[in-house]
Amino acid sequence: MAFPNLSLFNTSSSPFSAAEVYVNGTPAPLCTDWPPLPITTVIPTIYSIICMLGTIANALAVFVLTCGNNSRRTVADIFMLNLCTSDMLFLLSLPLWAVYYSRGYSWPFGQAACKICGAILNLNLYASIFFIACMSMDRYLAIVHPLRSLSARDTKHACFLCVLVWILACACSSPNLALRNIVHLEGLDVDACVIAYPDRSWFLALVLMKILLGFLLPLLAISCCYCAIGRHLWAHRGVVNMQPPSHLPNMPSQEGHRQPEQPATFIASSGEGRPQMTRRVERILWTVAAVVLAFFLCWFPFCFVTFIYVLNSEGWLDGCSITWTLNNLTPLTLSLGFSNSAINPILYCFIGNHFRGRLGDLCKGLCACLKARGEEHSQKRGSFSTRLSSFSRKLSDLKDLAIVETPGHP
Repeated sequence: MAFPNLSLFNTSSSPFSAAEVYVNGTPAPLCTDWPPLPITTVIPTIYSIICMLGTIANALAVFVLTCGNNSRRTVADIFMLNLCTSDMLFLLSLPLWAVYYSRGYSWPFGQAACKICGAILNLNLYASIFFIACMSMDRYLAIVHPLRSLSARDTKHACFLCVLVWILACACSSPNLALRNIVHLEGLDVDACVIAYPDRSWFLALVLMKILLGFLLPLLAISCCYCAIGRHLWAHRGVVNMQPPSHLPNMPSQEGHRQPEQPATFIASSGEGRPQMTRRVERILWTVAAVVLAFFLCWFPFCFVTFIYVLNSEGWLDGCSITWTLNNLTPLTLSLGFSNSAINPILYCFIGNHFRGRLGDLCKGLCACLKARGEEHSQKRGSFSTRLSSFSRKLSDLKDLAIVETPGHP
């Protein structure tokens, strides 16, 4: 049996349509020299690992970001909280896609779940990338233009921008929600959850939108912001006292309202402090490089395979190697893109000293609370034991008295 192009109906945000294999195209040729990968085993395993690690990391990040004093919440915290929420929402739907792959691309959860899970996946694809871009621009303004960005970097403006991001992500995901459906694939004899495009113009438009809005433009914005941050930090590597505004609390004003976040402060150092600051700048630059590199490595392979499919669908690329790449590497590169949801909280939260300090304070507070409750329970048990012992002694005394006063007792 000729194995159809599985890249046309992979689990999630793939732009491919299974219907095109049978309506607008021909089945993919057999490639006997290119053995297929065990996708139905590998992908569920990868998804399970991503779901477990990502859920723990994002849940811990949401817990730290939501606990504490709201007056100390910064613009960076608001963006990070929305990013973790988007990732958590997607990770909760990932087990369904793992089951989908393990069943050989057969969707057992019904049409409503197919549409909802597909919508959540595409929503996360756009929302997470947009929030990462917003965080990058916020860091650029805070470090490169700290004074001029005081009025713009306000928590109310950040909340309003988050609402716009969610609206834009929903708008970009709405075509996939409308077009996603359960289609019976005769070649595999399964009911697959796929995006069935009405015609090739829809296919090309949504593919280009996903590549441009979901990868190239955010990557350009992120790279420009962090390159500017890197140049600025390197130019000021001779300072010792640098406190990014995202690490400073919002101090209450005399009227009781919150003031905007304070700008980053730079104080000239002596020659003795420069080696220490050089190490701090290098650490920040390495963190910046890790953010850009992680985003690129996670999503570039999938976008590249998507572009290969576009060329293949137009007849510009063909052959067994192309067919094997589309069949096997599409779900693998998509899994790599999904891993970004588990990497985000590590890069944006747990690497920073400020976040680790807040996490440590919460852990100390929790341990102190548990210790206090344990001591209180121990005191209650001790008091109960004391009262029980006293009651036993009184009962024994009463018994002895009763024996003495009994008539006929010797």
